Amino acid sequence: SFEGRVEVYHDGKWGTICDDQWDDRDAEVVCRQLGLSGNPKALSWAHYGQGSGPILLDEVECSGNELSLDQCKKSDWGQQNCDHIEDAGVSCDPFTGTDLQLYASQTWPVLIPHYMGTVRLAGGHSPSEGRVEVYYNGDWGTICDDGWTDLNAQVVCRQLGFR
Repeated sequence: SFEGRVEVYHDGKWGTICDDQWDDRDAEVVCRQLGLSGNPKALSWAHYGQGSGPILLDEVECSGNELSLDQCKKSDWGQQNCDHIEDAGVSCDPFTGTDLQLYASQTWPVLIPHYMGTVRLAGGHSPSEGRVEVYYNGDWGTICDDGWTDLNAQVVCRQLGFR
């Protein structure tokens, strides 16, 4: 879980970041924000596939020392001139793997792998709460709560990197 398309959650929506001005300094901030070490590398031109939904950020220009994307110079939320072919990506490590999504009411990070069976939290007031959604066959969907237990919740929390 060290690389992938970067997505942010803002104002109730997930969206991508345009790769205009996207460079390794931006990748360094994303990797730091996600708690990942390694060799930060910015990837452009939808290297990890095109996202769907809104493109929420453009013209991101970090110095590389920021603790989060919120501290970087960037366009206003939703102000962009891009298509999804320009979705930004990041590699935080030489290993390969997954999509990265940032939960960005304050741009809190959550790793979301791109392969089937991946989970995310949606609609919560913080990055550590919300409705559990699963990625399957190219779409996000909800999980029925029949038989849902604390043990299931613990698995989801671990999968999302929480302890």
